[in-house]
Amino acid sequence: MESYILEMRNISKEFPGVKALDNVNFKVKKGEIHCLVGENGAGKSTLMKVLSGVYPYGTYEGDILIDGIVQKYSGIADSERAGIAIIYQELALVPEMTVYDNIFLGHEITKGISIDENETIQKANEVLRKVGLKVNPSTKIKDLGVGSQQLIEIAKALSKNVKILILDEPTAALNEIDSQNLLNLIRELKKQGVTSIMISHKLKEVISIADTITVLRDGKTICSMDATANQITENEIIKHMVGREIDNIYPKRSNVKMGDVTLEIKNWNVFDPNVGRQILHNINLKVRKGEIVGISGLVGAGRTELAMSIFGNTRGYKINGELYVNGKKQFFTHPRYALEAGLAYVTEDRKGDGLILIQDIKRNISLANLKKISKFGVINENEEIRIANDYKRSMNIKAPSVEQIVGNLSGGNQQKVSLCKSLFVFPNILILDEPTRGIDVGAKYEIYTIMNRLVEEGMSIIMISSDLLEVIGMSDRIYVMAEGRVTGEIDAKDASEHRIMEMATI
Repeated sequence: MESYILEMRNISKEFPGVKALDNVNFKVKKGEIHCLVGENGAGKSTLMKVLSGVYPYGTYEGDILIDGIVQKYSGIADSERAGIAIIYQELALVPEMTVYDNIFLGHEITKGISIDENETIQKANEVLRKVGLKVNPSTKIKDLGVGSQQLIEIAKALSKNVKILILDEPTAALNEIDSQNLLNLIRELKKQGVTSIMISHKLKEVISIADTITVLRDGKTICSMDATANQITENEIIKHMVGREIDNIYPKRSNVKMGDVTLEIKNWNVFDPNVGRQILHNINLKVRKGEIVGISGLVGAGRTELAMSIFGNTRGYKINGELYVNGKKQFFTHPRYALEAGLAYVTEDRKGDGLILIQDIKRNISLANLKKISKFGVINENEEIRIANDYKRSMNIKAPSVEQIVGNLSGGNQQKVSLCKSLFVFPNILILDEPTRGIDVGAKYEIYTIMNRLVEEGMSIIMISSDLLEVIGMSDRIYVMAEGRVTGEIDAKDASEHRIMEMATI
């Protein structure tokens, strides 16, 4: 008989106008790595928030059983006492505090009425060894990379004697090396008796690490597959996720017609006064009409910094070099000048920089070009609604109406709104920074289809991506960056993951 550490029986959860979970059943064996997959909006994160006490007992229907005992959490503290810890995609660390303070934040080690600093540092070193991180526990979080911060989040969970570790998109912001290190750590924790539940859109990672894979779709349990008994393929998972076959995740363009160069930079050098050093060195790059140019490289290679220096220089860089847009020499001191010249930028951080999460869809879309729908400073709300509805239909944004608050949308639909916002300024050059980060395979396919449609209509696209297969699958040409320099330019048909990684690690 199977030994289940966790059973979630007939879980249903509703929000105003949306049934997020519909009679979901989810069982996890003791000591396994259980991957939870599904499209954005399928209910994965909601189910885990129910499990971790974010949504307390009484706000959902159904039962949670840990080791056969029904749980009735009134909050996160109750679930933590039961041995459950959750690590979100957006890390919950305090940048100005030390590593050891962050690890024991909320369950401090005290001596009398004071924090026992020596004991805290000693215990912090113990859990840091468990996660394989060699770092001084007195280091401030802000001075560490994203990969190290992710490991500190896990160390924080282990300091609470965790039995079930929930990881929500743990490798989304990590490079290939840090991602592999994290997956190896999850395997090591399994040997130590820790049960892990991992939400991920990276299906190759899922297949490589999962003992069991459960698929959710539209708030319902579709299936659970034993990955130890059978070899499970990406296509099999995708079919269960989206309810149909997707033969080629990277759709081909039917009409490839490239024209003149629309954007070119020459001898582009950028100095960042905030860090006191030169971050970009002698970059030369060009993009043609109807072309998708991919920019690849490891985290820290300077890809986003390049985009920001071109698009209005909001970070106050000192720049020398030449920028040409549609043959005209330009230098943008503010994003509005870039927008006026036909250049738009979709940020990698849609939640922090791209969207106003407390506003609705229509207001987010219109925000970049209010003058288009205004007269004498007054917004034509009927026109705003009409335009937003046009984008909602053409981009297949899944929402009850354009009045829906953007913060309530899935990641894929938020990304579509962010894209619509940039398209509403009617650019002819579009920079997409990590356009599919944190979204599911079905939504990715829709974003790729939109990109193809835009370049077929004559737009130029620069796509920055950490996903090597995405860069190869969607680009016409690829520039590879390392340490602030372009280390190679490849025609996509000649590109391979190995060749790109060689150039990215020079």
